[in-house]
Amino acid sequence: MKPADILIAILVAVIWGLAFVASRIALDEFSPELMTATRFAIAALPCLFIPKPNIAWSLLMAISFTLFLGQFLSQAYGIAHGVPVGLTSVVVQSQALFTIGFAALAFGERPTAMQALGIGIAAAGLLMICGTVGYDFSVTAFAVLMISPICFAVGNLLLRGARGAPMFDLFAWLCLTSAVPLFALALVVNGPEPTWHSLIHMSLTGLICLLVIGVVSTSIAYWLWGRLLRDYPAAQVVPFALLVPFVGSAASSIVFGERFGPLRLAGMLTVIGGIAVMVLARRSQPLAKTA
Repeated sequence: MKPADILIAILVAVIWGLAFVASRIALDEFSPELMTATRFAIAALPCLFIPKPNIAWSLLMAISFTLFLGQFLSQAYGIAHGVPVGLTSVVVQSQALFTIGFAALAFGERPTAMQALGIGIAAAGLLMICGTVGYDFSVTAFAVLMISPICFAVGNLLLRGARGAPMFDLFAWLCLTSAVPLFALALVVNGPEPTWHSLIHMSLTGLICLLVIGVVSTSIAYWLWGRLLRDYPAAQVVPFALLVPFVGSAASSIVFGERFGPLRLAGMLTVIGGIAVMVLARRSQPLAKTA
């Protein structure tokens, strides 16, 4: 990779890590449904100027409801109900484990020996984290949070059907098709008056956080990541995503003073280690084909 593109990959990972902190702050003012809906509404503004990508509505909605709506709504719910930001960033990255597993079930893509080892390591880490659930947040909150990496993984696989679509255009329309049902959900769950009150009385801090996660983290960062995946093999780009939980954990420790007990910290590091084994194992496949 070119040095400039390496810096872009690192920048994207830092943006995504900090977005967990911005989401936590925004959730002090907004419900999970409204915060997620507003995030996507902001990121969907380019749809006013760009046409829908040439993919079926059914596929667009399926990707939207998994990769975006399901993933980020469950994240927001978990954070709003006490799951630490740093832990959330690690759990979300466990999507690599589910992506490989679902690909094996759906497409018969058998994981390599190294990927299988990584799955086992990451699964052990998740079990260690599960052993700490119930002390500072509920089992329900953690269970809902686990929907996030599962939706992330399913969305990754569905995204294969949209190959060839312009990345920026696709993500903008995915945001639009997520924002509309989320606003409807916010009206049902929270009521019209509280929803409207939250929007018109938001603080400057809340507005800045929404702009950060809507414009910077969703629109710009996903666009940059898509460009990197377009120009380089995934095996060169994806490992940079391993920086996200480190940035998220470090930032939450500084901003919120989060600390992790020995078992939870060991579980988080084990998950990241398992993901690293899974991701880096993919490098051998292109090299073998080239040879």
